[in-house]
Amino acid sequence: MNATEHVDEAGSSLPSGQVAERRRRRRRTAMVLATLSLPLLATACSGQGTPKAERHDKPVVLTTFTVLADMAQTIAGDHVKVESITKPGAEIHEYEPTPEDIKKASQADLILENGMNLEAWFEKFTQDADAPKVTASDGVQPISIEEGEGKGKPNPHAWMSPVAGEKYADNIEKALSDLDPEHRDDFRRNAEDYKNKLDDIHGRLTSRLHEIPENQRKLVTCEGAFSYLAHDAGLSEEYLWAVNSDSQPSAQHVSDVARDVKDSGTRAVFCESTVSDKTMQQVVRSSGAEFGGTLYVDSLSDADGPVPTYLDLLTYDTETIASALTGAKK
Repeated sequence: MNATEHVDEAGSSLPSGQVAERRRRRRRTAMVLATLSLPLLATACSGQGTPKAERHDKPVVLTTFTVLADMAQTIAGDHVKVESITKPGAEIHEYEPTPEDIKKASQADLILENGMNLEAWFEKFTQDADAPKVTASDGVQPISIEEGEGKGKPNPHAWMSPVAGEKYADNIEKALSDLDPEHRDDFRRNAEDYKNKLDDIHGRLTSRLHEIPENQRKLVTCEGAFSYLAHDAGLSEEYLWAVNSDSQPSAQHVSDVARDVKDSGTRAVFCESTVSDKTMQQVVRSSGAEFGGTLYVDSLSDADGPVPTYLDLLTYDTETIASALTGAKK
């Protein structure tokens, strides 16, 4: 072999110019292959390009608040994973979705909202989501807000009626069946059992509140979130503000509520868990009524709290209201 020849990797003797050219071609080929592989690697790491159902063991349902999450999980059983964007104890009306929330929405297989203008932030939350979006309150006869902010608009708290809750159950069952047809029979059975329990709660609600003298059947709360429950129970309703906890009532309105409570002989007034009861305590001092207790509406409690489920929430509120208004509260 002379000075102008080299041995290539296979052991062949080649002129040095050909060896250099072969090496350049190999480097170019390696660079092209590396460039082509980068998008594939990124896709594999991010999960993009993979059907959503294949990224998880189960379909993922995302809800806007904890009450809907509990309803959906109960009806879904073990077939679906359900998550709530807002956490226990959160105030839902003025919630601001985080970038992580929006990312979760983009990866969900189904999104459940309450509707009726409850989630003013819903469009922002789902801006990058291509999952089906279902309104759980569809078909519920809305009750309009009679005064204050939002007057004339639907009161969004329809789930506070056990009767309306049955319509929620039907809508959730249908959405789950469309998402996961293989388990539609299980969803139907779970929904029917759920509706039977809601019907039982409705019966206990009307029975307990029937004990209240007719002239004292007034439900006075901080937020006007109990229109549907009051309608079910045959109660009149009064509140310090309509649906927005950021709206502070005027001194005149607080005085008017206190006077009405005193004149009607209403035994007790209430406030919700997600807002301060400071203003309602003024009503208590001015009217001589008792503070009947904290009620739960927009959020469940933690698992070790008094209302870890939707059924618990309705039962707890019913018993709290009935006990305070009938004078049975100890």
